[in-house]
Order: sequence, then structure tokens, then C-alpha cells
Amino acid sequence: MLVTLSTTHVPATDLGFLLHKNPARAQQVEVSTGTAHVFYPEADEHRCTAALLLEVDPIGLVRTARAGGGEGAALAQYVNDRPYAASSLLAVALGKAFSSARRGASKERPELVDVDLPLEVRIPALSCRGGAEMAHRFFAPLGWRVEATAVPLDGTLPEWGDSRYVDLRLSGELRLVEALNHLYVALPVLDDAKHYWIGNDEIEKLLRAGSGWLATHPERDLITRRYLGHRTALTRRAIERLAEVDDADPEALDDATAPPLAAAGGPQTADGEDAADRPVPLVLQRHGAVLAALRSAGAQRVIDLGCGAGALLPALLADPAFTEILGVDVSARALEVAARRLRLDRLPERQRARITLLQSGLTYTDARLQGYDAAVLMEVIEHLDLDRLPALEHAVFAAATPATVVVTTPNVEYNARFEELPAGTFRHRDHRFEWTRQQFADWAAAVGDRHGYAVRLLGVGDEDPDVGAPTQMAVFARSTTTEVAA
Repeated sequence: MLVTLSTTHVPATDLGFLLHKNPARAQQVEVSTGTAHVFYPEADEHRCTAALLLEVDPIGLVRTARAGGGEGAALAQYVNDRPYAASSLLAVALGKAFSSARRGASKERPELVDVDLPLEVRIPALSCRGGAEMAHRFFAPLGWRVEATAVPLDGTLPEWGDSRYVDLRLSGELRLVEALNHLYVALPVLDDAKHYWIGNDEIEKLLRAGSGWLATHPERDLITRRYLGHRTALTRRAIERLAEVDDADPEALDDATAPPLAAAGGPQTADGEDAADRPVPLVLQRHGAVLAALRSAGAQRVIDLGCGAGALLPALLADPAFTEILGVDVSARALEVAARRLRLDRLPERQRARITLLQSGLTYTDARLQGYDAAVLMEVIEHLDLDRLPALEHAVFAAATPATVVVTTPNVEYNARFEELPAGTFRHRDHRFEWTRQQFADWAAAVGDRHGYAVRLLGVGDEDPDVGAPTQMAVFARSTTTEVAA
């Protein structure tokens, strides 16, 4: 089985540095099912093509007990399409042969790792359940131009129709690391089969390879289900994890319906309306409340956990009191949006040195998050499943241990005041829960007790005498007492 990858980037032979494979010589990589050969049919300044040819040992495949044939299907174990059609076998070979490239590592050409290159991919025989249409459904949303031609069962007998195999050609301008990870996931998904045992570690492989694109793919659930061999429990767990990553549009989280604030007097806008009469968006009130809490705590080094597309980061950067700012999110896509919003590439050197963006999961401990004065979880916790909150609590309060933690979340009682919000629905489609004031107070008090933080509860936005404020905020201050102040 064969896959080729070409580029017309000049000099095209830079492809060899990115793949960590010298175009001047053929190389071999041993895999569990045979031998993978890497060679370059063409390599000059204007065009370079790397080929990966997997030579499968059918006997060895059966001996590993991974062929998938059951009792009574002995012949099928030896006579099948595995040596000839691209499938999960080729994905494993690709993953091993180009492991460094799939991680985005390049010592000789590090500046090209994040550059969109003109790429072409050819897989002349791809096992594809669902035919050419399925190949389009997988690759087109990822920015590829797709040509998928069905291979007839018999070219001399057209009445027999098409086989399940396609001749696939892809072209587009993408980062090489993206292209390789697209292929790594696509090969077993399109074949809808894997040649090896599928366990919990396959979820991690899928999430790593799908970082930055799978969570928002229109066929996310189908891809996940097929990749995990239709194991219901594994699929459900993977989709839950993906929903934590970036299932929601980072530009459209919350605040679709912000309550108006009544005010009188003040400056006028260009159309003659009193500026004070115009509603202040709840998101801006929330930013102000968070910044006030951070200033009151005397924080200088601040982490914005779950920063998303960077809604709070510009306000932090604009305040010189915050000397070091770390924006953290598990979504690579959201961090790219945040970088554009902040115009990091145009910031003065002194400003740029104050802010860093970091990809990291909020429910896992990360030593890079330790030692900061304060951490902010602004409209984050409600996007996690309730059974994931203990992991978040441990990662923030037990492992990172900032002196101050500021948490905001919607007050579900206030939802009744949003006329445009149907009864019984949450403020955003990705919210897993929304708490009452008592529920939030109970959670905050318990977290403070467990980790030695005093807690102060505040409302953000117009206070309704019956249902409270639209946003509720908890300010955790690390101390030796567990007293909770409302």
C-alpha cells in the first residue's frame, strides 16, 4: 500500500528536513505488520515527493492474532485486501516513520513547521466505506481540495459497478503536521476497521492527532465512532473530552443575551443618545469585576485559565499592574484566534514579553502553571461535565496553588429574566450545567475547605431582588482559615 506527499514550496527539498528523511537515500522502518519504505521519486528545488510504501507480511499479520478473522475464516485471514489497500496498517506505518513530523518538530527548519505549504497527497488504493462521498465528507471541511475516484470492481465489466476502494488525490495549503495527522486519523476511519485491539489509549491517540480540528469537524461523531471501532463507551468518553476542547465557537461563548443597565445623564454618543442610557454588556461588567478582584488581591502574575479566544486578555494586557500574563486553553484553534485578537506579531517588544499563550488541559496537572499570584476561571466551569470538576479542582487548587483564584459562572435563577431565553434552557449550547446561588456557594465553600482558601461571593451585573445578579463570582484567597464570607 502506498501514499505519496508532494510540495512545490521553494526549495521543495525542505520537505526532507520536515519529515526527517533524507531525499538522497531510501530508508526502511520496521513495523509490527511488515516493513515501511520511505523514498523520494522526485526531489529538486521546485518539486519534491516523499513516498511511503508499506510491505505487509500476511503471515506475520495472522501470527500476531490481529487480523480480525474468527473461527471458520482461516482463508480470509490469508487472502484479503490488507497488503494492497490503504488502511489502519498504513496509518501505523505513517505514525512511526514520520513521528517527529507529526509532533511538529524540526531542528533544521523550525520556521517552516507553522507555515502553510502547498501540498498534494495521493493514495491510489484507499479502502473507503462510503466511497468517494465519504472521502469528501472527511477531507473537504479540513481545507483540502478532494478528488476521489471510485475504483471499479472490474474494469472490463462495468456492469459490476464500483468497489469500496477509491483513488484519492488531495491538494491544499496546510501545515505539514496538520496533513500528516489528518491522514493518520482518516485511514482507519475511512476503512472503518482497525487491525489491532482498541482500548482506552486509542482515545488519547485520537485527541492528540485531532487537536485543533476534530472537535469542530461536522462529522466529529462519525469519525470518533469509527476510529474507536464503534465501542460505545470509548466513543462517548472521547466525545465528552472533545466537547471540553473546542466544541463551541470561541467567538460566541455566552452573553448572547446581556441584561440592560439603567442609568441617567452622562456623555452623549454620536447619534445623540446618552451613553449612560445604553446597556453595558454583561461581558464588560464581568471583565471589570474580575480585574477589580485581581487588583484588590495585589496580583501581578496572572493566569487566565480557559482563556478561549482571549476575551479577557486585552484588558489584562492594558493594565500595567499585571507584569506577567499567561493565557491557557486546551483548544489550539481558540489560541490562534486569541493571538490574532491580541495582534501578538505587532506588539511592542516590551508588551509582547508580558504575555504568553499556552495549550494545556484544565483537568490535568501542569507544572508550568505553578507559582502565579492569581488564576482566573471566567465562565469556564459550566462547560465541563460535573464529574470532571474534581479533576479541575485538583489541577488548580491542589497542584497550581495560586494565592488567589477568581471564578465566575452564570446564575441560573436569573435566566427567567431573559425574555428571549426559552424556559428550562441554558444560556449557551455548550453549558453542561448552570447553578443556583446556593449551589455555587456550597461548591465554593467545599473547595475552600478542602484546600485552605477563604471565599468571598459576589454578584456581577444588575441585582434583582428576587433572583440575584446574572453572573456570580467567587474570589478564593489562600489562607490558613476556611471561613467563608458571603
